[in-house]
Amino acid sequence: MATKVGDDPESLMSLCTVFCLKNLRRTMCCSGERSQLSLRPDVFLPSEICDRLLNTYMDLVHTDSDFEPQDGFFQLFSDPRSTRITRLQLREDFIRDRDLEAVGKQDLMELHLTYCNRLTARGLRTLSGFRHSLLSLSLFGCSNIFFRKYGEEEDELEEGLRPHTVDLSFSFQGFNRLRLLNLGGLSPEVDVEALLRPLPSLSSLDLSGVHLPRPGFLAQWKERLASLVLYNVELTEELIHTLLQMSRLRVLDISRENQRTSKFKMTRKILSSLVQSLVNLVSLDISGHIMLDNCTVPALEDAMGRPSIEPCKSSIYPFQELKRPLQFLGLYNTTLCSVTHIPAYKVTGSKNEDQILNAIEAYTEQRPELAHRAINQLFDIARIQHCSQLLRALQLVIAALKTHKYDKSVQVTGSAALFYLTNTEYRSDQSVRLRRQVIQVVLNGMEQYQEVTVQRNCCLTLCNFSIPEELEFQYHRVNLLLLKILEPARQDESIQRIAVHLCNALVCQVDNDHKEAVGKMGFVKTMLNLIQKKLQDRMCDQVMEFSWSALWNITDETPDNCQMFLECNGMNLFLDCLKEFPDKQELHRNMLGLLGNVAEVKALRPQLLTKQFISVFSELLDSKADGIEVSYNACGVLSHIMFDGPEVWAMEEPKRSQVMDKMWAAIRSWDVSSRRNINYRSFEPILRLLPQSGAPVSQHWATWALYNLVSVYPSKYCPLLIKEGGVILLQRVLELESSHQETKDMARKVMDQCENFKEDPMDTSR
Repeated sequence: MATKVGDDPESLMSLCTVFCLKNLRRTMCCSGERSQLSLRPDVFLPSEICDRLLNTYMDLVHTDSDFEPQDGFFQLFSDPRSTRITRLQLREDFIRDRDLEAVGKQDLMELHLTYCNRLTARGLRTLSGFRHSLLSLSLFGCSNIFFRKYGEEEDELEEGLRPHTVDLSFSFQGFNRLRLLNLGGLSPEVDVEALLRPLPSLSSLDLSGVHLPRPGFLAQWKERLASLVLYNVELTEELIHTLLQMSRLRVLDISRENQRTSKFKMTRKILSSLVQSLVNLVSLDISGHIMLDNCTVPALEDAMGRPSIEPCKSSIYPFQELKRPLQFLGLYNTTLCSVTHIPAYKVTGSKNEDQILNAIEAYTEQRPELAHRAINQLFDIARIQHCSQLLRALQLVIAALKTHKYDKSVQVTGSAALFYLTNTEYRSDQSVRLRRQVIQVVLNGMEQYQEVTVQRNCCLTLCNFSIPEELEFQYHRVNLLLLKILEPARQDESIQRIAVHLCNALVCQVDNDHKEAVGKMGFVKTMLNLIQKKLQDRMCDQVMEFSWSALWNITDETPDNCQMFLECNGMNLFLDCLKEFPDKQELHRNMLGLLGNVAEVKALRPQLLTKQFISVFSELLDSKADGIEVSYNACGVLSHIMFDGPEVWAMEEPKRSQVMDKMWAAIRSWDVSSRRNINYRSFEPILRLLPQSGAPVSQHWATWALYNLVSVYPSKYCPLLIKEGGVILLQRVLELESSHQETKDMARKVMDQCENFKEDPMDTSR
């Protein structure tokens, strides 16, 4: 059987890693002194396992809201005799100085720290311990690590406090093996020239956003540097002159976020001299630059022939001098990306889907401001045109949302793009695993942001999924999040409507234990609060109708939720809604359906036996609202009450016999071939009304209900009735003297219908 792209299963290694991390005490750990977590004494973990454990742990912390970070986790890897770490990637404020110290004795070869703003100069001392082994170091966006706190050197940085004293004692002296260094976002207060001087062997350097007052110092690596990234670094004549000396460069990035903020203008002459001098270039990024003079061939020449990546045919003059096409060329936010012949295999820009996806891929990790813009352009493609690389587009947007969980602009555009990328048009191309990943990041967004746009986008995206089936693996979590959204009394109207619709769909067609669990979360109370609010505003809109429908669904065969409905003043709200909205048929049907569920619970029926309620149910027997539905449901409620016998009827008015007469009249008035707006998962509540003599009208209502369903929907309801033993109970109805003749006639018709269904050789549903 062919599988969809992206549907390959998780590797056993991945599954085991996640399992161990979620069950540390049951797998590789035990409780040490003071019940702290410690590694079991018989465990030795090689670097392949440790690296994977640590990196997956960081992943889970940032992307799985059910995952609880473990206090002292990094301490498990403190002893190089039982654990080995070579490659460590840590990100966000979650990381503290003590976490780095915990692994201080390891011989790290690669350490990548991204946006770890809680690390201070205390972390630098730990860093010095890795100087003999480190080959690759990234301190990208770690804005406080070169500072120490006033007088509290040993304490960690508290939230909201920024230290101000530059730590002058740290030096890269002795980091003789270091080849790759990323200091992106380094504060201007740190002297970058002095800091880098002791590193003669650097081959890759990233100084994104770093102030370079004397850029000439970079020439000390002109014989070694293969990669230099200067994103958002102000270009000057001195810097360009220095770059032209770096003949070994294979990767050069002099891109900018914004054209408007730069004094420097890129000319054809500068671009030509870079191409001529840097003969080994395979990757160049000049995104965000204004091209000062005409770099491109005339429009007529540009339009000639099929698009080509051969340098000699390049539409951009300076690139005609390339020896071979570039592997990567960044032209995002420039006019150059729109020409026909671009001599590069991968181009970032905004001309077409391919360039936009390349931009998201290239800039997501460390340039969320550009990724956000590119995702916005992808959103337009998915919305207006057609996305031809769906799998790649989805994977890139998911990665961006995971990486930038705390970036509002990425969350807004990413969640909007997901809505269009998961709709019906694209659905057949998506694997189960991919759709689950979408659901995970959408729920992360809902959890993180109470902001209206993100909430609306996320809720709308969830509507693209089959509910409850596709959301069942996150059932508890999605319900909690939706109830949280519905908590505020004055929620945005559109979000409220979508969230209530989702709540309703989630409790329809699920097992009773799911319904009970959601009831315990406060579902019933939340819906009744919404109804109360709408009543105060005298509005019967979709929110009002969906709320009653959701209550109908969640109380189905779930006595606890029925009881909650009564305890939370539900009956009074029912009466108030009937009075306030006498002509709203859909509303009446939903409310009566719910009360039918309450009436099925024997212990709760006495609470319905009041003059006021019985009178209302009796009046509704005459209702023609929604076909027969309101009358049918009102009769169902009364049938269960009658079933308890005359001895519980303690009222003078209305008389039991009068109500029974009205029920007979109502049932006789219904068309037995009515198509129904109802769905039974079990006939058990109806079947218990059959073989009894205390309330023949209840018996008749039950028999009528069964005949209607098995004759109008035979393939759905005949098997259900046979399976639940209904035919045997109907046989007993025929044997009872107390059964009315018309009830017996109808019982025979039901039995015949089931018999014919079994005999039909054309039936293929079984």
